[in-house]
Amino acid sequence: MAAAAAPPRTARGSWIAAGLKALTSGGVEAVRIELLAKALGVTRGGFYWHFADRQALLEEMLDAWEGDATTAVIEKAESAGGDARTRLRRLFSVAASGDGLLTDIFTDFAVRDWSRRDPAVAERLRRVDNRRMDYLRGLFGEFCADPDDVEVRCTLCFTVWIGNRLLDVDHGERSPAEVMTLVQSRLLQ
Repeated sequence: MAAAAAPPRTARGSWIAAGLKALTSGGVEAVRIELLAKALGVTRGGFYWHFADRQALLEEMLDAWEGDATTAVIEKAESAGGDARTRLRRLFSVAASGDGLLTDIFTDFAVRDWSRRDPAVAERLRRVDNRRMDYLRGLFGEFCADPDDVEVRCTLCFTVWIGNRLLDVDHGERSPAEVMTLVQSRLLQ
């Protein structure tokens, strides 16, 4: 009689994605091993093949968020080259796409909320936001000679990207997407 094959282990990335999904929908308190196992349809034991404990998962979730929502976004913006305005347009497009869980602005909001209660997460968020702003400064600095103008454009760009998703306003005859296109046009002048 042949021995039964062992069930395949749930991939490490599946645990991280499930953790980020739980973080986004319910905050860091919702990132609990038993709830993640249930969501994945597996036992808790599989978790320990990949992570020493919940804290290890939380760290890897932050690593994944930072990599996908910052490093990968910058790489996509830089991917086809072009002048600074072209790369900014590409950046706006990538950031607006919300392509997947990790680039979703709501995951970013969840990390920001978490950072209000955890100093280590707050420090990570500060580092990520500074990296994003430094990238924007580099791009805007390529066509804006005035450092004050660069800082204003970067701040407006970043705050519009974050704050736009929090607004629920009418724009008269314009759609929110049309207004964002106008904002981007002004920033690129």
